[in-house]
Amino acid sequence: MKAILVKEWGSTAGMVLEEIDRPTIKPNQVLIKVAATSVNFADIKTRHGKKGAGNLPYIPGLDVAGIIVEVGTEVKELQIGQRVVAFPSKGSYAEYVVADEILTYVLPEGIDFETAAASPIVAFLSYKLVVDIARLQKGENVVIHAAAGGVGTTLIQLAKLMGAGTVIGTVGSEAKKEVALEAGADFVLLYNEENFPAQVNEIIGGNGVDVIFDSISGEVAQKSLDCLAPYGRLVHFGNSSGETGSFKTVDFHASCRSVLGFSLGTTRQKRPETLRSTAEQVFPYIASKQLKVKIGKRYLLSEAALAQDWVESRKSTGKILLIVDEELCKVEG
Repeated sequence: MKAILVKEWGSTAGMVLEEIDRPTIKPNQVLIKVAATSVNFADIKTRHGKKGAGNLPYIPGLDVAGIIVEVGTEVKELQIGQRVVAFPSKGSYAEYVVADEILTYVLPEGIDFETAAASPIVAFLSYKLVVDIARLQKGENVVIHAAAGGVGTTLIQLAKLMGAGTVIGTVGSEAKKEVALEAGADFVLLYNEENFPAQVNEIIGGNGVDVIFDSISGEVAQKSLDCLAPYGRLVHFGNSSGETGSFKTVDFHASCRSVLGFSLGTTRQKRPETLRSTAEQVFPYIASKQLKVKIGKRYLLSEAALAQDWVESRKSTGKILLIVDEELCKVEG
């Protein structure tokens, strides 16, 4: 089978398309013929040796959509021929991948492979953040940083679906504002050029917002406290800035505010069983088109380096896909 291998840390020059052996499965695993996969910022951080870096060479990628072609002897609920999304055990930029049964989810009718490939990271993560971590209540006001990305645009939609009041997005450039507005944000600000806390407080009426979703960290996270209301929750789930934010304990106890952390990667490793109910809740929203996962660009598997370069440029919006099997995607599209 063909797969992308990262053979050197650093730039995408170390990524090559090679013919390698098809992987074998364990008793509790399935083999999936990949239709499409997505490119995530975590893929770039790993390539630079910063996030979950193991040994070279390795296959990058976190999630896939495809068809089961083989099941292990201990697999109970999955069958050959089922359309699924999964978090594979060893990368996703490949024609075939292996995934544990507990991290493989059957797709309902009405979700094509491209939409499915764009969904697992952003939709599962966004649902966990909004419902389980932030515990968003109807009418609460929200700020979403990096609102034009795949997670950001999904968070906007889910916050609205869960009954949020005013949703304010922040983005890194004027060019990205329209993307967040199209996703449903009521207001969009620039987090790196404007005094966004003051603007947020002005929009809300001076009291701050109830929930802030932050995947940037650093100074953006620190400034966020200036527009977080009493009893508000700052939900931290990434550090795309590469910077470390710091907080003072005095900022929390008297105001009854809190900072909550979450990692989908940690959850896949330590509490994978909790994602089954997440899939069951999210898929109906996607199938009914109530939740639309925005696809920014599509690349072929052989163009994986170009896809990662585009994500790393920070000019991308929505989810970036790698189409692994064009015919399969066309049939299911």
